[in-house]
Amino acid sequence: MKPGFWQHSETESFFSFDELNYAIREKLAEFNSRNFQKKKGSRLSAFLEEEKEYLIPLPNEPYETAVWSSAKIQPDYLITVGNCKYSVPYEYIWKKVDIRSTENCVEVFYQGNRIASHVRRRYEKDPVYIPEHMPENHRKFLEYNSESFIKWAENIGTCTLLVVKTFLTMHKEEKQGYKACASLMKLADKYSTHRLESSCAKALSYTPKPSLKNITTILKNGQDTVKTEQPKSRKESSSYGITRGAAYYNGGAK
Repeated sequence: MKPGFWQHSETESFFSFDELNYAIREKLAEFNSRNFQKKKGSRLSAFLEEEKEYLIPLPNEPYETAVWSSAKIQPDYLITVGNCKYSVPYEYIWKKVDIRSTENCVEVFYQGNRIASHVRRRYEKDPVYIPEHMPENHRKFLEYNSESFIKWAENIGTCTLLVVKTFLTMHKEEKQGYKACASLMKLADKYSTHRLESSCAKALSYTPKPSLKNITTILKNGQDTVKTEQPKSRKESSSYGITRGAAYYNGGAK
């Protein structure tokens, strides 16, 4: 600092930051208006005449630091950022993409073009899907819920309802059973609701927790149409016992 710069004949005291800032602004305005020693004008005139017109507005949003990473898109067309999974268009499965993540946003780029953007979540147990990223036959899964599956099964029969409840409770997450329930609905369309109910009854006779494969096999092999023979009662079987009578063993009538 040059001698004499900001020198004062007396000491000033301030009792708040507002008073201090006000005094600084006054001294700064005085400094900027002071003429240059070796050329015409001042810092203020140089700014107004040479620099001001080149200024551009400040961004609407504050600057955010970003973290870049890359990933190969898997068949579930999801990427992982932090504790959450986000979808990208399924057309990019097996493609390598670049991921830009900030505090508030997750963006995915392929060959320099942005293909997906999500609001960043701090934690979400389920993947964050955008319907447009999904194949047509996958979008309907977004509409499924346990109540709709149970209501459908109630209209089919008791055994189908038991199987649906088994599918919904056999996994750690209930939604993991949606695919099996949806496949069960397809079997009803293919083989009829009557045969599905019969096949569920047949499967439940083998195990209290049948799988979709069990029921599909029963339908394919037509096992649901085969009547199970009931074992004959002891009373019925006794009619086919010894019929010769007591007279035969006593020598019979002569």
